[in-house]
Amino acid sequence: MDYQTLHFPYRRHADQDAAAPPRHPVVVVGAGPVGLALAIDLAQRQVPVVLLDNDHQLSTGSRAICFAKRTLEIFDRLGCGQPMVDKGVSWNVGRVFLRDEPVYAFDLLPETGHERPAFINLQQYYVEGMLADRAAQLPLIDLRWDNAVKAVEQHADHALLTVETPEGPYQLRADWLVACDGSRSTVRELIGQESTGRIFKDRFLIADVKITGRQQPPERWFWFDPPFHPGQSVLLHRQPDDVWRIDFQLGWDADPEAARQPEHIIPLVKKLLGDDVPFTLEWASVYTFGCRRMASFCHGRVLFAGDSAHGVSPFGARGANSGVQDADNLGWKLAAVLQGQVAGDAAQALVASYGHEREYAADENILNSTRATDFITPKSAVSRLFRDAVLQLARTQPFARRLVNSGRLSVPATLDGSPLNTPDVDDFQGLMRPGAVAADAPLPSTADGWLLRALSSGFTLLVFGEAPAWAHDLPGIAVLQVPAGEAHALAWQRYDAQPGTAYLIRPDQHVCARWRQPTAAAVLAAQGRALGRRVDPQTERSAA
Repeated sequence: MDYQTLHFPYRRHADQDAAAPPRHPVVVVGAGPVGLALAIDLAQRQVPVVLLDNDHQLSTGSRAICFAKRTLEIFDRLGCGQPMVDKGVSWNVGRVFLRDEPVYAFDLLPETGHERPAFINLQQYYVEGMLADRAAQLPLIDLRWDNAVKAVEQHADHALLTVETPEGPYQLRADWLVACDGSRSTVRELIGQESTGRIFKDRFLIADVKITGRQQPPERWFWFDPPFHPGQSVLLHRQPDDVWRIDFQLGWDADPEAARQPEHIIPLVKKLLGDDVPFTLEWASVYTFGCRRMASFCHGRVLFAGDSAHGVSPFGARGANSGVQDADNLGWKLAAVLQGQVAGDAAQALVASYGHEREYAADENILNSTRATDFITPKSAVSRLFRDAVLQLARTQPFARRLVNSGRLSVPATLDGSPLNTPDVDDFQGLMRPGAVAADAPLPSTADGWLLRALSSGFTLLVFGEAPAWAHDLPGIAVLQVPAGEAHALAWQRYDAQPGTAYLIRPDQHVCARWRQPTAAAVLAAQGRALGRRVDPQTERSAA
């Protein structure tokens, strides 16, 4: 399907003729990757959702193109990961160059036993289109195009929205309003909030060019000070449809309007490719980037996700990926509150934990993005001297490669310090501590053959070996057993498992507790904590 030319028709809704503003459990603003992902997650959890978008088409140009392994695993859970992987260009390897000489290569997924690659490159309009296709399959999603939010009024138990359409305004009430409407968020402005941080004094040109028949492995190539663009940096990615993404650093003094004109872009591309390589210019944009975020993502009944809440420079592919992970964090929590799994103080604490966890993740992304930008675009002679010395050393010295920063690529945040985590009482090795995303591994004992696919949409008790009889009677917790034996050895290794080891996995596939020999009381206490309930320390110690 040609998603670039696809237009979605405006349709009048019965809500526009209601005598009083109709009330909905969740209204999401913005049908980009984040808003669509959240709407799908909620609908799959049996929560009706109204999704408003002020336009009637998908994003223009490729925009975000790098989608990380964790994001693909979320898309798998949402029912649309496979078509994205089928269409996208999968890659694990990146190469760094200084001038015209290679410095070193890195592999983001050096070990086997993962269903998904480290990244795929796929134009944002394909991702949005495939998410929109999935949303259309779910009757609990009411997607309204050409519906622009013009006013938001906060109340104790809901938000009142005024929505503008081609046929005039109408009003809606939302138990929860989630703003996924991008870096220039209208909702953020309407409630008097702002995003603050650092703007970097540099400009970059994105050029998507179509080069039929170019032979190059699907890798990320980054040049510092190349001879075809001296004194600046260049990044090259291959996309589907023979389209290549090239990022050219321009410098702060570049004229943005002049830089995006074909007569400026085409000579730059020819210097990279050579005069004898035919190509066509598909799309171009000039951007100045920054690292910014809102002080809080939660404001009463209005919540923020994706670029409306936080923004980073594009190096490291942290924008769209972190936004989808926002949606992944928020969906199950809103569902638990709306469906009465928690109430009162616990419900407030569970929603507040979205802000706690995703603000922490945003700060981690901003830190990594800032460091990458400072390395890529040094603003002093001393900084440039340091950078070039590091690059020279990195050719032969492994320690220096850890200092090279061409964009630390997106990985999911480990939510250390989350109030939803249950602290360890047993000794463990490895990375699967409370707050970490559950690791995938082959699981041939299950129908789909992979551990993450076998997790339930709610809480899962992952047990290595035979599960205790009581485990199957725990309310609201599914049980997944991992048998011993060579076929499952990688799962046992990744989870530092011994017979009887158990992990409690949240609905968003984060670990919230683990034990060597759990008790029913300990598991229920950990589930309660993960749902925002207060757990008495003495009771918890007794349960353990």
